[in-house]
Amino acid sequence: MQVKKKPEVDVGRNSSLYFAIGLNLMLLSTYLLFEHKTYVKEDVIVEVLDIDYSDEDIDMVNLNVPPPPPPPAPLAVVPEDIKIVEDVVEIEESIIESSEVGQNDAIAEVVTVEEVEVEEVEEEIDVPFAVIEDIPVFPGCEGGTKADKKACFEASILNHVKKNFKYPDTALELGIYGRVHVLFTIDSKGYVSKVRSRGPDRILEEEAERIISLLPKMIPGKQRGVPVNVPYSIPISFVLKE
Repeated sequence: MQVKKKPEVDVGRNSSLYFAIGLNLMLLSTYLLFEHKTYVKEDVIVEVLDIDYSDEDIDMVNLNVPPPPPPPAPLAVVPEDIKIVEDVVEIEESIIESSEVGQNDAIAEVVTVEEVEVEEVEEEIDVPFAVIEDIPVFPGCEGGTKADKKACFEASILNHVKKNFKYPDTALELGIYGRVHVLFTIDSKGYVSKVRSRGPDRILEEEAERIISLLPKMIPGKQRGVPVNVPYSIPISFVLKE
């Protein structure tokens, strides 16, 4: 392309400058349009209040003065003619006599101390087997010393358990085994009572209680010559053999 002879007359020589100026002007005008704020104007109604000032005097009220007291209440009017009416029905007063007995009152019957019967109540006393003076005597263990009676008593209890022992069938089927501690009392009359047990299963506990409840009547234990209740405990083992 050939260069023109007069480049100052060329229209496109400063086109980039004009484009930059135009672009800036457009951005400036756009910014001003976005930042331009307008406010809504509300209509304000202005009214004129006409006050008629008259020449009348206004009474001044003093607020510090207390109010006047209220007027007194009207007096009750009593009628001049008052008639007295007598009661027609006579009411009899009831006299309440005192129920308390005084020193001057006579007593119908005098009860002497000799006529009062005192009923003796036997008190049940539990004395442990280890400290009782006279231990319970198992049938057939009447002779010998206290140590002999004690040894005979324990051996007779073991023989009784072995003789009446029966392994429950349900416990055999379920494979239940273990040791049951049985606590019972030989009362003041020599009978076995208050049989209780604690073990791994209720089936074994019932069988142990059944064995102890079959014990025969014994000679009761005595403390200072008086028959008393003697608690005693024994373990019973239920063992499964392969």
